[in-house]
Amino acid sequence: MPESVPRQYSLVRFRFDQLPVEYHDRYPFTPDGVYVFFGDIPNMPGHCVVADHKSGRVYSGFHTQSFAELPEETWHAH
Repeated sequence: MPESVPRQYSLVRFRFDQLPVEYHDRYPFTPDGVYVFFGDIPNMPGHCVVADHKSGRVYSGFHTQSFAELPEETWHAH
């Protein structure tokens, strides 16, 4: 079964578990970073736009399946 795509504007993390360790430093994301998922790029299927939740910096063109939506209960206390 294919993995679910995060909901638009949901909080997500980058899935470093999908990459070999030697590739981790090739991405602008951090293991504890939280990002806002803006959605897929319509004319680049399978690629998305996210923004760093703290800095607002926008990243585009990364694989959608590389992001996992965080559970809602994680953020209700903040």
